[in-house]
Parts: sequence; structure tokens; C-alpha cells
Amino acid sequence: MASILVPRLNFLRKIACRQTGALTETFVRNYWNKDFQPGPYPKTPEERAAAAKKYGLLPEDYEPYPDDGYGYGDYPKLPDISAETRDPFYNWDSPEYKRNYGEPIHVQADMYGEDRYNINAKPPISYNMQALIFATIILSAFGLFYLAEQFEIDRKVLPKIYPKEGETHYTFQPANN
Repeated sequence: MASILVPRLNFLRKIACRQTGALTETFVRNYWNKDFQPGPYPKTPEERAAAAKKYGLLPEDYEPYPDDGYGYGDYPKLPDISAETRDPFYNWDSPEYKRNYGEPIHVQADMYGEDRYNINAKPPISYNMQALIFATIILSAFGLFYLAEQFEIDRKVLPKIYPKEGETHYTFQPANN
């Protein structure tokens, strides 16, 4: 029996090793590149020019986030443009994100995706009008409640009958006519 199972187990072992090898290659290939991390905040014009070159920007267009302790380092302060407002007909390298290869990502990119908040959207109704409509609906509901409180709305019913000693309320005997 063992002579039959051993070759099959060796075959299964080889398959398992191949799959593990493929997973190992995937993990090695998808590593975090140290060049993607922001460097220290640039203090000299030479450091600013090097950081602008690192992110593929012109030195005059490069502006880092202020060094206020949040840890953005030399990462460029990009304009707030949502993916939804970008041209859908442009030939993007990554059309699902509307990005080109090597283009720096906004710090809040997880918030500005196409399926998320659109910072550039203009509401069809102004915020002041929205607040006025909301206040009108709430005040109307309270006004109707106040007016309805002045009237007694009641179901007129007989008082509940409680059983008393010696009194029969219900029997299963047929009625005598």
C-alpha cells in the first residue's frame, strides 16, 4: 500500500513546491520601492531641484507641503483635482484611475477617486438654498405637530371588562331561545 501512495505523495509535493515558488516570485516582484517614499523636507534650492526631478516636475512648479510635522517630507503639494473631473477621452496609461505612468499621486488620492468625493463638483443647488429647504421642512413638520396637538385624537371605546365573582361572561352552551 505504501509503495502505491509514496509516488503520488511525491507528485503532490512537487506541485505544492511549484505553487509556493510562484507565490514567492510574486512576493519578491511586488516589493515596496524605497524610491516611492518621500525624502526629508528640502531646505536648499539644490534639494528642491533634486526633489522636483525625483517627482518629474519642473523646479518652478514644485512646491512641497509645509514642514509642520505631518511627515509629508519632500512630497509635492499637488492641486486638488478629482479623478472624476479629468478628461475621460484622453488616452491615459491607466484609464481606470485616469493617471499616466510616473505621474505623482495626490496625498489624498484615496479620497479623490472616481467612486469617492469630487472636490471640483459644483452642486446644482447652492448650500444656502439647501439649508433653507432643510429648515423649511423641519419647521413645517414641527408646525404641523403643534397644530395637531391642539385637537384630541382619540378612539372612543368601551371600558375594559374585568371578570367578577359569580358572573358568567362566556359559555360554550348553546343559547336557549
